Amino acid sequence: MTEKRKMLAGELYNAFDSELAAERERAMEMCAGFNNGGPFDELKQIFGNAGSGLVINPTYKCDYGRNIHFGDNVYVNYDCIMLDVCEIIIGHNVKIGPRVSIFTAAHPLDVKTRISGLEFGKKVMIGLNVWIGGGTVICPGVTIGGGSVIGAGSVVTRNIPRQVVAAGNPCRVIKRLDESEAEK
Repeated sequence: MTEKRKMLAGELYNAFDSELAAERERAMEMCAGFNNGGPFDELKQIFGNAGSGLVINPTYKCDYGRNIHFGDNVYVNYDCIMLDVCEIIIGHNVKIGPRVSIFTAAHPLDVKTRISGLEFGKKVMIGLNVWIGGGTVICPGVTIGGGSVIGAGSVVTRNIPRQVVAAGNPCRVIKRLDESEAEK
């Protein structure tokens, strides 16, 4: 199995593999072009899916891009980082505040394995109609349920159910939203 296939499967893989390094280099070049005033349409080509109405403000950085799937009407504010060694799936009508970081990349706890250069990833899913406040960090393997709001500065380390307000470090549910509140 190639290192790329291991990566996409969430298994331990060598991130310094030449094929993966070349793909990261291409994504870095595309992001740099966009961040320096290049056309957004060129950046959209690297994504797995770029839904209609997608807006991304510079600066924007990602590992590969092709593992990121945006729904329709997604807004990504300034200084966003998406480390997409595994899929990042973002639903329709999601608002992502400034300086949000979404990480699928993770490292082994075992020191010998970690210093060997092996790493792994876990998919991140963000449901429909979610609002993520500025400065939030979303960790590998997290799912955020539809209609939820994540407070600014949160560190999301575990799944967040749908229709809640959650915040903090670690992020935790503060309040449940009823359907009428979620649609305001």
